[in-house]
Amino acid sequence: MDESPGQIQATEQPNRAGKMSINQNSILASGPAIGYMLWVMQPKKQNGVMRLLIIDDEENIRRTTAVALEAIGYETTCVEDRAAALKQLENGRFDIAFLDLKLNGESGLDLLPELLEIDSRLEVVVFTAYASIETAVEAMRRGAVDYLPKPFTPDQVRQVVGRIIENRKLRERVAELESRLASDAPTTDLDTAEPAMQKVLELAFKAAATPATILLLGESGTGKTVVARAIHANSPQKENALVTVSCPSLSRELLESELFGHVKGAFTGAVADKVGKVAGAEGGTLFLDEIGELPIEVQPKLLRLLQEREYERVGETKTRQANVRLIAATNRNLDKAVQEGRFREDLYYRLNVIAIQMPPLRERVGDVMRIADSYLRFFSRQCGKQLRGFSREAAQALRQYPWPGNLRELRNVIERAVILAGSHEVDLPDLPEKLSQASPPKAQGVQVGADVSLDLLETEHIARVIQHTATMEEAAKILGIDPATLYRKRKKMIA
Repeated sequence: MDESPGQIQATEQPNRAGKMSINQNSILASGPAIGYMLWVMQPKKQNGVMRLLIIDDEENIRRTTAVALEAIGYETTCVEDRAAALKQLENGRFDIAFLDLKLNGESGLDLLPELLEIDSRLEVVVFTAYASIETAVEAMRRGAVDYLPKPFTPDQVRQVVGRIIENRKLRERVAELESRLASDAPTTDLDTAEPAMQKVLELAFKAAATPATILLLGESGTGKTVVARAIHANSPQKENALVTVSCPSLSRELLESELFGHVKGAFTGAVADKVGKVAGAEGGTLFLDEIGELPIEVQPKLLRLLQEREYERVGETKTRQANVRLIAATNRNLDKAVQEGRFREDLYYRLNVIAIQMPPLRERVGDVMRIADSYLRFFSRQCGKQLRGFSREAAQALRQYPWPGNLRELRNVIERAVILAGSHEVDLPDLPEKLSQASPPKAQGVQVGADVSLDLLETEHIARVIQHTATMEEAAKILGIDPATLYRKRKKMIA
């Protein structure tokens, strides 16, 4: 068969067993132009090289398929029979397997479920001759994701791999969106006028580009989960899944199974194998929420995951490899927990590579109304109302309230206010009584000319201006000072 420059052809070559194969020489002799084309067409994997297992009893098939895949950056392992294939899967994890349905007297169709039993996340593509399309369809019913009729070209092999990668990303994206919809919460944007929060985001986005473990610290409701999602979205792992595990939500036994998975019969109720969250986050990010509540018995296994990138399922001795980026969050004082023996010191140091302290909402006064407006729009749409904003009195109450429950409390207050609002805006009676009774910051009632210091007069004046302005920038303009100066003075006032 003639070949034009820059073209990859697979020619039909009968072998001794009567099977059809592809011409290896057509790939090896393809030259620099083809090498460049293969590089351009390469579907990239964000984290590590994809591992592919080729199972075929014909050496020519194995070699030419491997050449086509390795040319675009994949790692391949070739075996010729069932025993070798099972041994490879038991010793390491593969992303995709190419399986011939005829293996020198052995049935690839019978081998298929054995492969999936060892690794249920394995994507299997079957090779079959034109006369065996019905068999290929049966293989797909048994769990194969695609098939390649012989003879096939290297480009067809790459297209199959590309489809698998895109489908995998789509499934992970759908799962993430379903998780967000299930939470039924408004999306919190990351715009901020507060220097403290700006520093948090600057550090978070710098760390996002690295593989470093990140520990988010702060009071409950300060937005640690929002920042964790932002870190993942700006990381090299963003094309893969973000998997969240809430550490206080399960017992020790169930949490260990949730994290690492289990095998059938590992404990009462384990009626089938289960893939854990670590495997589900492969190539992506594992977010451990409230890690301060992690049972002491599970902590050594998490430490091993961080140090060795290895783990075992519950009830299984086989060691599995993990390629995940870890983000943890807690509202607990981990230093104190270490001193009290409730948290392992070595695990704490492994988690505390990059620590990010989330400021409470009471230290983000300049952000309160912007976030409140965002919640107002969300709940107005949800309730079918058309609210334009907050009355002056309601806005002042929102700004001066200390928000011990942080963003979560603000969200609940705005949802309640939208439901109760009887006009085109949220008014003071629509807010909980505790907000209207909240005292403004220090030095309330100080009068000009009274026996008080200039510092106390300044504090009172600044507090009152902040209360009736929408932003810190507006307050700074009224006071005639630089916004940075106002931030420093306000921080000293609330300290």
